[in-house]
Amino acid sequence: MRIIDAPLAVLRFQYRIVRMPLQLIEQNVFARMGAEAPARLFYERSLGLMDAAVGSALGDPRLAERGDALAERSDALRHAADLDDAAKAAREQSRSDLKAKSDKAIDEQRNARTEAKREVEDAKSTAAEEKRAAEEAAAKRTASAKEKADDAAAQRVKAAEAARRDEQARIRAGEEKAAAAAKSKLDDAQDKRTEADMKRTQADRVEELVDVEKQKRQTERAE
Repeated sequence: MRIIDAPLAVLRFQYRIVRMPLQLIEQNVFARMGAEAPARLFYERSLGLMDAAVGSALGDPRLAERGDALAERSDALRHAADLDDAAKAAREQSRSDLKAKSDKAIDEQRNARTEAKREVEDAKSTAAEEKRAAEEAAAKRTASAKEKADDAAAQRVKAAEAARRDEQARIRAGEEKAAAAAKSKLDDAQDKRTEADMKRTQADRVEELVDVEKQKRQTERAE
């Protein structure tokens, strides 16, 4: 044995003694925590870096390799935990965005139905009022025409009936136009709801892929 080896051997023995309380703390305190707990990862990494430094300084390659392995393991677990946190945050944000879009689509659909219903009711009310006014006007024209000569009365009655038919035709056209506009708004609202459902399905698929990847990493670590 070289002269310099004796002091190094003593130092290595002394380091093992100093390290024993740290090992006990690791086994009795941090080992009870989860494998990816930040406090445990920080402690294990610090311990590994210390072992690696002391092993390199004291010429103990086994201690240095063990320290490097512990530090690398802690870094890998911390990186995996960071990835899990990022994936979780992404899933939560995706769910929040999809819920907001879904709620917006539902509100738009509800508003479209309410607006369509109101427009249909307004159109019906206007049509009924116009029909009543047209019928009253036609009745007045008919009554006035009957007071005159037979030939003139007949002509005026025909004119009034023609005007009433034209008015009713215009009213029907207005009702059909209002109904078509209402149907268009309902279709648009339904399309937005379908789009929101598709995005929600895509988000669920992304979440499943993330869970599969996480399970795969856990299996690889276990192996």
